[in-house]
Amino acid sequence: MSMNYFGTDGIRGRMGEGAMSAEFLLRLGWAIGSELRSRGAEHPVVVIGKDTRLSGYLCESALEAGLAAAGANVVLLGPMPTPAVAHLTRNIGGALGVVISASHNPFYDNGVKLFSSQGEKVDDGLQLAIEARLEQPMAHVAPEKLGRASRLDDAVGRYIEYCKATVPYGTRFEGLKVVVDCANGATYRIAPAVFRELGATVISIHDRPDGLNINAACGSTHPQSLITAVREHQADLGLAFDGDGDRVIMVSDQGELINGDRILYVLAKARQANGGLEGGVVGTIMSNFGLEQAFAALGVAFERVPVGDRHVHERLVERGWLLGGEASGHILCLDRSSTGCGIVSGLQVVEVVARSGRPLSALAAGMQVCPQHMINVPTAGGAPHEVVASAVVSNAVAEAEHHLAGAGRVVLRPSGTEPVIRVMVEGEDAEQVKQLTASLAAVVEAACASAV
Repeated sequence: MSMNYFGTDGIRGRMGEGAMSAEFLLRLGWAIGSELRSRGAEHPVVVIGKDTRLSGYLCESALEAGLAAAGANVVLLGPMPTPAVAHLTRNIGGALGVVISASHNPFYDNGVKLFSSQGEKVDDGLQLAIEARLEQPMAHVAPEKLGRASRLDDAVGRYIEYCKATVPYGTRFEGLKVVVDCANGATYRIAPAVFRELGATVISIHDRPDGLNINAACGSTHPQSLITAVREHQADLGLAFDGDGDRVIMVSDQGELINGDRILYVLAKARQANGGLEGGVVGTIMSNFGLEQAFAALGVAFERVPVGDRHVHERLVERGWLLGGEASGHILCLDRSSTGCGIVSGLQVVEVVARSGRPLSALAAGMQVCPQHMINVPTAGGAPHEVVASAVVSNAVAEAEHHLAGAGRVVLRPSGTEPVIRVMVEGEDAEQVKQLTASLAAVVEAACASAV
């Protein structure tokens, strides 16, 4: 069944419009609380955390009011990374974790993501049940059954200790100089503290959130300032998180970008060497062809799933594997965390650097990134999945694949968060890749226009 509000990663939109209005969020809180109460708990505990957006105050208050009206108790964490909310929900025995964040989007967007009592993304069944409740009239519980709200005052300290415990006991980063870009987001207090407490010299940038500057020319989606800072400070490496802290992109000692694919390569190779890989690695249809080639050379099994860390998590559990992720920096180490955490993932890489005594540039050198080009084609109101499956587009894809002759890939993917179709081509020749992408995008654009 399709959902009206929940997308590939919760509910997200421009603040004040549609599902991100105060009225809707009030009803959403009530629907969540009512559904949880129907499943057995008289006062289910819902843990709420948020990133640093100005609109987080409004969202938090509206959800809290709706939950209380349904009889749910609320535990407020304040600004915390998404994975911290997942961890603390499980840690304190919450029935559900709620994250108020639009991840890497600009400040004027916001969203709501849900985590289970086990600290994992909730299944479609619960989301469908919540949507069904949204169609019902909102009704308060009796006054004596209203929910209560409290604040977990030591949330930051708890998560700092948890992050540090994900590297082997006694690990120290003395002698390493690390630049940390907090994206003016949810990691601004925790990430610098974690690396400092493990002994690294930390240069912290974009760690002064004002409610409006989250992800603004900084963080994992805009790594240029991190590259500049690593070079200026002659640092050993840099880490850039996104606004809610579930992604990490790194920069090597040479000032080169180390994206999620190359992070996976570094971690998988290190784990293979020490016997800790336990199976293969899961990527997505957008993982670079060079990663697939590098894993083949190492003899490491590699599987692709649709875009989204939720799909990666599902395949890892299905296969009994531990390591997976996306080029965007969503990295899953399931023996360290129940969900993707930028800080935890970054720690695993820095631990490899510290233990091996080798610079990150050398550790990542075994994976060569294939030239890749992507064009986002607006759907113009058409049906994107029908466009991708159309004969004219399918024929154009086949022709592009013929030109690549097995030494590359073509990916067409309707976005789950934007009204666009992503057209991507990878191959060995950068100019050919660019030309094929442009040609294919033109066909997709024409197909979209005719489908309106």
